[in-house]
Amino acid sequence: MSPQMVERLWRALFDTVQMVGVSAGIALLAGVPLAVLLVTSQPGGLAPAPALHRVLGALINGFRATPFIVLLVALLPVTRFLTGTTIGVWAAIVPLAISATPFFARIAEVSLREVDKGLIEAAQAMGCRRRHIVTQVLLPEALPGLIGGFTVTVVTMIGASAMAGVVGAGGLGDVAMRYGYQRFDTTVMAAVIVILVALVTIVQLSGDLAVRRLKAR
Repeated sequence: MSPQMVERLWRALFDTVQMVGVSAGIALLAGVPLAVLLVTSQPGGLAPAPALHRVLGALINGFRATPFIVLLVALLPVTRFLTGTTIGVWAAIVPLAISATPFFARIAEVSLREVDKGLIEAAQAMGCRRRHIVTQVLLPEALPGLIGGFTVTVVTMIGASAMAGVVGAGGLGDVAMRYGYQRFDTTVMAAVIVILVALVTIVQLSGDLAVRRLKAR
């Protein structure tokens, strides 16, 4: 493999990490509040709002049910409006974040629902306000599950970023398509696969380690 190709792979890895990192940050910041809203607004929740719960759930399910490649194309006008372009790393961040947010929100919702209701009832009996119950009971108790779910989300986003690279977003997917598939260079394809596997492994092991440490406390 030529030095130029090695340099392209390093640049593509940086682009992929940037795409996934920024998108994952947006998904985290938006997904947790969405999950809290879903849990608290459900019947029997801290602030029941059945109509809001149904509408929000339907919207989240709609985005989750849409394949990423379809969402990528459908959001092109939004991407162009927000970033001024439909190609490149920053253009890929928009559909990646919009796709990952509802996915993570549902996973986070499950973690929040698994919090012992006895703890919530005890906090209510002590006169805690709803926001205190959310910030001091729900989120801390669900933290290991939230981190585990976020790890799964990031791993999924790595695969989606490679798919986005195929349609002009840059990153490892772009290198695999242009220099591996179109030029029939199996060495480049193998290198991209190895890098993606290594990236996923690092993310998964880091997430698992964080969860184990939290549970050990």
